[in-house]
Amino acid sequence: MFSGKGGVGKTTLSCSFARQLAQQRPTETVLLLSTDPAHSLGDVLLVAVDNTPAPLPDRPNLQVRALDAVALLEQFRADYGTVLELLVERGSFVEGNDLSPVWDMGWPGLDELMALLEIQRILRDREADRVVVDMAPSGHTLSLFALMDFMDTLLEALGQFQQKHRTLTETLAGRYTPDEADTFIADMRHDLEQGRGLIQDSDRATCWVVGIPEPMSWAESDRFIAALKRLGVPLGGLVINRVMQESGQIFDTHCRVLAEFATIAQGQPVLWVPAQPNEPVGAAALDGLMPQVKRFDLETAGAEPAVDNAPVHQWPTPIPPGIEDLVTAGRRLIVVGGKGGVGKTTVSAALSWGLAERHPEANLRVMSIDPAHSLGDAFGQSLSHEPTLLRPNLQAQEVSAEVVLDQFRADYLWDLADMMAGDSEIAGGIQLAYGPEAWRQIVAQALPGIDEMLSLITVMDLLERNEQQLIVLDTAPTGHLLRFLEMPTALGDWLGWIFKLWIKYKDVVGRVEFMGRLRTLRQRVLVAQEKLKDPQHTEFIGVVQNQSAILAEASRLTHTLSDRGIAQRYIVHNRYQTGFDLPTELFPHQCVVRLADLAPAPQPFDQVKQAAHLLLE
Repeated sequence: MFSGKGGVGKTTLSCSFARQLAQQRPTETVLLLSTDPAHSLGDVLLVAVDNTPAPLPDRPNLQVRALDAVALLEQFRADYGTVLELLVERGSFVEGNDLSPVWDMGWPGLDELMALLEIQRILRDREADRVVVDMAPSGHTLSLFALMDFMDTLLEALGQFQQKHRTLTETLAGRYTPDEADTFIADMRHDLEQGRGLIQDSDRATCWVVGIPEPMSWAESDRFIAALKRLGVPLGGLVINRVMQESGQIFDTHCRVLAEFATIAQGQPVLWVPAQPNEPVGAAALDGLMPQVKRFDLETAGAEPAVDNAPVHQWPTPIPPGIEDLVTAGRRLIVVGGKGGVGKTTVSAALSWGLAERHPEANLRVMSIDPAHSLGDAFGQSLSHEPTLLRPNLQAQEVSAEVVLDQFRADYLWDLADMMAGDSEIAGGIQLAYGPEAWRQIVAQALPGIDEMLSLITVMDLLERNEQQLIVLDTAPTGHLLRFLEMPTALGDWLGWIFKLWIKYKDVVGRVEFMGRLRTLRQRVLVAQEKLKDPQHTEFIGVVQNQSAILAEASRLTHTLSDRGIAQRYIVHNRYQTGFDLPTELFPHQCVVRLADLAPAPQPFDQVKQAAHLLLE
């Protein structure tokens, strides 16, 4: 498994490694798999890749596949939908046929859940001798691994639903015969145990963390490696990409960062890959990459690292056009998005800082809603869920899903769990606690994919309180950004389904006051959806770099935003080099803002200030 901060080269290295592995083991089948909802295997391999495994023309023993969560859900429903609906019916007040609409609604965490189940199936069925996984960026990779614990709890809850049915049957009929629900629970528990055993077995599986020689990459890698250890996922080592060298010697600045990476490697190897003169896409370039990988130690780096001879530059000159003064323009929300690693966090920090400087009378807040937060790294200080004052009129916050989930449980989920259980007195005096306890166990978990929903609710709360004139959002990479933007529709659909259930069963469940609170929540969600699509309220700013895989993903994102009625006026071309402009046909309706390479600086915050100077008109 390859993971790490977005944009550091996970997909490129996964593809290169898988091609080399297939070449070295021609009698074995190698499967290269992408679990990132914003798939880019095809952009790097320069072949079409979809949910059906297909061999590469020049490596017939290498199968390539990009998981499609929607298609996998359809298959999962065909295989297990009936028995799952039966189990939920046994554990709630709901009849089975009332559950069918759930399959067609947006599921938080669907990508991670389907990926986990499919990886387990691939391993169980031995579809390949070797599996190489191009994972989503680190925050959502951790969400996928954490799903193993969530699945344990979910299966325990389903088991209690079944126990309720078993007890009732034995009490009323005198005996019980195991049915398909018992088989499903036993099989799923066995598969989960086997899958966890393999993923946590250092003899059979490993996660390589990919980084680049920059402090922000090091900081996120440090947090990610610590989380892998807590989850019991073995670390294979680190691969540091895009290392600069001269005459075979690593630049001194990069050598120092590599030494820092070695301190967090937990005794595992630290490998490094030289910066490439051209973007490594296609078979020839990818095959040329792995032979360049070297192991890092001070001797390999050279007793005397190469001195970085790049002079200390003055700040670059702004290149018009810039981004207009969005406070004066009346915007309330700026959403900064794009592929991982293109510079979203730096642009978010820079816009908030620059606008706060211009408008000392306006209260602004910059927020990270990426579960792998790096906003604090950009400002050079620790941030948390509680807002930190960066200047008198600018606050910074890294949204904690755990904190917001606790509040969301108190406001809605505990009541919803009790309502779904629907247990009071059954069959003439028999009282069963299985239902309520099971639903509360589910709600007590960190529900998969809930980050996007809670981020939306957090932003809604802030905008409604009207304490900030403008909020700048530093978002997760593309695939999960789209999930955030889809969340008003998904949450609205779920709440609408709950209302229909309540209307049908209100004489049984009561809870009129609770349904009033849910109606208010749904109204707020619909208002949030309108605001996201209102160009006078919300400004969406895309960030790209001039690389084919990045531009391909950005172009898909732009078209998706347009299809959903979300306006996008600006594209920030980060690390712009004179003469290397973006193809004009890619973003015909957007203003391209060219952000030149920032001057070297001892602290990331110094570069944030530079970017603020360069971005705004």
